[in-house]
Amino acid sequence: MTKIISLFILEAVFCFTFFTVSYSDINLIQTTCKKTPFYDLCVLTLKSDPRSSTADVSGLARIVADSVKAKAIATLNQISALLKSVKDPTLEKALEGCIVSYNTIIQADIPVAIDAIEKNNPKFAVQSATDAGNEAQACENSFAEKPSNSPIFSGNKAVHDLSVVLQSIASLLL
Repeated sequence: MTKIISLFILEAVFCFTFFTVSYSDINLIQTTCKKTPFYDLCVLTLKSDPRSSTADVSGLARIVADSVKAKAIATLNQISALLKSVKDPTLEKALEGCIVSYNTIIQADIPVAIDAIEKNNPKFAVQSATDAGNEAQACENSFAEKPSNSPIFSGNKAVHDLSVVLQSIASLLL
C-alpha cells in the first residue's frame, strides 16, 4: 500500500512540475508577444518551434531571428525562380533589386542580429532587425508602379513583419 501511495505522490509531483513548466512557457510567449505589434504571428512562430519550451526572452528572440532568416531564404528562392522566366524589363529590374535586399538580410542583417543576441548586445540586434525589415519593405516598394502586381508580396510582408517582431523582442532585452 505504501508503494502505491509513494508512486501516486511521485506521479502527482511529476505532473504538477510538467504542467507548471508548460504553463510558464506559454505565459512567457504570450507576455512577450503582447509587446510586439504582430501578436498572432509572434505566438504562431514561437509555438511552432520546440526550442521555445525552454527559452528565455533572449532564446525567443533567437527563434524569431531564425524564422526571419528561413523566410528570407524562401523568398530569395522565389525571386530567383521568377527571374528565370520574367519577360518584363521593369519587373526584372525590381526583382534584381530584391535579390540585393534579400542577400543583405540573409548575409548581414540576421547574422548580426543573432550574434548580438548571443553576445547579449540587444542594441545591435534591434538595429539589425530594423534593417532587415527595411530591406524587405524596400523590395516591396520597388513594385510601386504596380503594387498589386508584386509577385512576392506575401514573402516581403512575412519577412518585414517577423523582423518587426524580432526588433520588439530584442528591445525587451535592452
